Amino acid sequence: MLTIQRETPLQDAVIALLAKSDAYMAALYPAESNHLLDPQTLAAPHIHFFVARWNGEAVGCAALVIGEQREGELKRMYVDAAARGKGAGRALLACIEETARVNGIRLLQLETGGEQPEALGLYRAAGFRERGPFGSYQPDPLSLFMEKQLQPA
Repeated sequence: MLTIQRETPLQDAVIALLAKSDAYMAALYPAESNHLLDPQTLAAPHIHFFVARWNGEAVGCAALVIGEQREGELKRMYVDAAARGKGAGRALLACIEETARVNGIRLLQLETGGEQPEALGLYRAAGFRERGPFGSYQPDPLSLFMEKQLQPA
């Protein structure tokens, strides 16, 4: 059974999951094209961190970073390869979107890479559209920037 809950990223199972995500991203992109937040940063009060569990085992995660201007950014979205295709990614994204709406966020943004067709398909199917760099991001030929307008809760 799949569950999604807000949890601390500072637990062994989640740190191990984030390490898998780091290794996956390092295999796809050079270090300068990876914009990853570490577990300590993910535990900050302005970040909502969610864990997907399949029968109690941590199989995925995603974070909503709430900016000073009440903009939202999706970060650290990852589902372990062994758990893909079971709906964890869609459930995490839906949870992030609902949390953003409840927190008054009307624009949800993300940065991802072009070598992740499953992730791009998920984001596009959920209504995200490509845009230029935002925030502190600089143009990067390996990065894709996306956004979605959210309706009020």
